[in-house]
Amino acid sequence: MSETTARRRVVILGSTGSIGRQAIEVIRDHPERFDLIGLAAGRDAAGLERQAAALGVAHTGLGGEAAADLALLDEADIVLNAVVGAAGLRASVAALRAGKTLALANKESLVAGGEVCLQAAQDGGGTIVPVDSEHAALAQCLAGVDMATVDRLVLTASGGPFRT
Repeated sequence: MSETTARRRVVILGSTGSIGRQAIEVIRDHPERFDLIGLAAGRDAAGLERQAAALGVAHTGLGGEAAADLALLDEADIVLNAVVGAAGLRASVAALRAGKTLALANKESLVAGGEVCLQAAQDGGGTIVPVDSEHAALAQCLAGVDMATVDRLVLTASGGPFRT
């Protein structure tokens, strides 16, 4: 990375979960590329407090409304949405409407509100970058493809109750 390239300012929603903790490690490993400016958790107030203190993060929030508020931080470049379930939809829409790059690990945002998310991205100038493995694989397969030639995409179930 060149000296003239600005570090990206990141907000992590769902910071106390598995994906959030992994993202924190990536940011710690690459301080020349990223500044962590905000953290949100669903219910783990103690874990969020520990993270904020250890990382020197000033902007924190607990719960879905706080996550959506953090997604709107003016200084944020990237919002990682790793919130569990449909609770992440509001924050995804907020980030996209605010013109942020949304690193999306929350599948439910697209399953429950795909059209709303796409409209928010179009209206606000936001960009969706898939973080989840299935979404990232689809994005890679479809790069450069004329979407008018695609009738449908099929994802098989994995994990959850289907795990053996």
